Amino acid sequence: MIDKVAETPNSSVIAMHAKELLLALSKGTTIAPLSERTASLTIDDAYKISRLCLQQREDDGERLIGKKIGVTSLAVQQMLNVHQPDFGFLTNSMHFNNGDCISLSKHKLIQPKAEGEIAFCLKNDLQGPGVTAEDVLDATLWVAPCFEIVDSRIEDWRINIVDTVADNASCGVFVIGETHTPPREIDLALAQMQIQKNGQFAGSGLGSAVQGHPAQAVAWLANTLGEYGIPFKKGELILSGALAPLIVAKSGDLFTMEIEGLGSCSISFCD
Repeated sequence: MIDKVAETPNSSVIAMHAKELLLALSKGTTIAPLSERTASLTIDDAYKISRLCLQQREDDGERLIGKKIGVTSLAVQQMLNVHQPDFGFLTNSMHFNNGDCISLSKHKLIQPKAEGEIAFCLKNDLQGPGVTAEDVLDATLWVAPCFEIVDSRIEDWRINIVDTVADNASCGVFVIGETHTPPREIDLALAQMQIQKNGQFAGSGLGSAVQGHPAQAVAWLANTLGEYGIPFKKGELILSGALAPLIVAKSGDLFTMEIEGLGSCSISFCD
């Protein structure tokens, strides 16, 4: 039986959980849910854990290249039993080339799931509060199809909002398609995505699945980050959230995706 920490979390408890998650990330292992052991953890505490982990990763040589919004669509919220969006950070070690084969063991992926989404590349800085979807489109250089491979350092995906926030919004790795499209060239809300897994239909969705429009989801992220004093920076990549339910990924799997008007993206997995 796991003992819970009843008292209000302090800096030492937050640091302890950050250390646990970093060790799990480096070893490709899982830990028991934080929320089951420290019952009083808040979302703000979880973001402190996430940022401590990022700080250590940067100290170890990784470079921050963007941000991601998670659990934006109703389908994903229902699948993970998490009922509000969250955010995480993207580093250069998480970014792979379109078409790459990802080694599950080498890159310490534990229980990965693939999600198809639209990525934004920024041409201008942007910081909340008060950011609108139009502001996002104005600040975007291009958009492209993206596979984000979400993963959890929490046992059996037994997460609530605190667990996934602390665990960098359950982010693993990602790839972005090679076709880059100006953001106003098509109506992103109406963009139709089709995913195939090993040559068979595996999922579909519209851009409107994420808060009505992908740029609206990115605006939410800019404003939420603004509350923590964190800006979007020129050149950063922003992942706007899954357009369809997540798909379990295993060694030998090949995923391909086409988003109408935006092009294609692919990723495969090996041991």
